[in-house]
Amino acid sequence: MTITATLNGTPQTYEPGTTVAALVEEHGWREQAVAVAVDGALVPKSRWQHAEIADGSDIITLSPMQGG
Repeated sequence: MTITATLNGTPQTYEPGTTVAALVEEHGWREQAVAVAVDGALVPKSRWQHAEIADGSDIITLSPMQGG
């Protein structure tokens, strides 16, 4: 059985119990360069190991950009 969540507007499937930390690792994002919000709430990095993705979650990732 899998769960379905939306990641940056695209439906994705995950195994039950998948954490934000596992999601970041799976996608190869650098922890220092990404912020993650689940259902509109920013998940602090200190909670990534414990914050599980729930079925129907809306996940948004943000990365800082340089420019001017």
